[in-house]
Order: sequence, then C-alpha cells, then structure tokens
Amino acid sequence: MRRLRWLVLTGCMLPALGWAAREVTPKAIADDHGCFSCHGLVHKQVGPGFAQIAERYRDDPAMPAQLAARIRSGSVGSWGRVIMPRQPQVSEADARVLAAWVLSQPAP
Repeated sequence: MRRLRWLVLTGCMLPALGWAAREVTPKAIADDHGCFSCHGLVHKQVGPGFAQIAERYRDDPAMPAQLAARIRSGSVGSWGRVIMPRQPQVSEADARVLAAWVLSQPAP
C-alpha cells in the first residue's frame, strides 16, 4: 500500500516539476533515432529531405511498406550514390509510423 501511495504521489508531482512524459509523435521517434542527422524536413542534408521523399513516392500505394523496409534494412541507389544505412534498432512498428509520416509531408 505504501508503494502504491508513493507511485500515485510521484505520478501527480512529476508534471508539477516539469517532468511530464514526452508525447510520442512520429517526429519524436525520428528525433530519438537520429533521422535528422542525415535528413532535413524539407531539403537534402546527407540524404534527401522528408518532403522530397514524399513528393517522389506519395502516390505509390506500395511505398509505405517499402519505405519502412528501407528504414530498417537500408538502401543504396534510390537517391544517387547516397547510402541509407540500415537501422535495425528501429522497431518494425516505428518504421511503419515513420514511413507514413515521411510520406505525409507537404511538398517543398
């Protein structure tokens, strides 16, 4: 009972202390996995910007699954000689969320 009371009290105090849980959004997932190290939202950095990827592939119904697979397995040649290293630490579920989010980006 004491432990439960402690959990309830600390759970109520965390937001007051500014330690609220971070909302899990596709952008937060991309940030957590370092996607912005190589990709910009709009323009190319090392790899293409997410808006550029969306512009090229958004009308291809097979692309969400293919893009999710490319996130986890990597690819080369889709954007010239730029290599997309494999990202096996990204779960299949997160890869699907990221793929859908990337393909939803507005045109640059």
